Amino acid sequence: MGERIVADQWGCDVPLRGSDYQDVHVDYQRPLFEEDPDLHLPPYMLLVSFGLCPITTSNGAIEIAPGTHRMSRDQAVHRVASGDIPLHPISLEVGDVLIRHPWTLHRGTPNSTEIPRVLVSVRYVRRWYADGSREINAIPVTLWNSLTLEQREIMRFPVGD
Repeated sequence: MGERIVADQWGCDVPLRGSDYQDVHVDYQRPLFEEDPDLHLPPYMLLVSFGLCPITTSNGAIEIAPGTHRMSRDQAVHRVASGDIPLHPISLEVGDVLIRHPWTLHRGTPNSTEIPRVLVSVRYVRRWYADGSREINAIPVTLWNSLTLEQREIMRFPVGD
């Protein structure tokens, strides 16, 4: 995506014991061109995910339907629901990084262990892209002030108390 990207959203998915499968979904709210939501474009956003603990099939691995980011949403949902495109569990060790397109269909899986599973995801976008589709928690001022100029330049998060 080039050098001119910013991190503009972040989140943390933490399934607990007794959790269930998430519905299959994508991680974006609005297409770039609402009048043509299935228009194939070069990437203008990517998600980077990493575990704060090992991510396994026992504690709730993310399952991904490969290639679904390259087809219409209706076609992708139909092909996953029919089993034509299987969901693949992704296990991660601490230090591993999963980079995925936010249009890729995926879901979280149940955690059958006693330990909460923590998967952090950060969305990176080209600097010109903004959608305001989600509420973003503010970064505390003290943390923001501790960052270098270079670190601040690659973030587009609200700063607050």
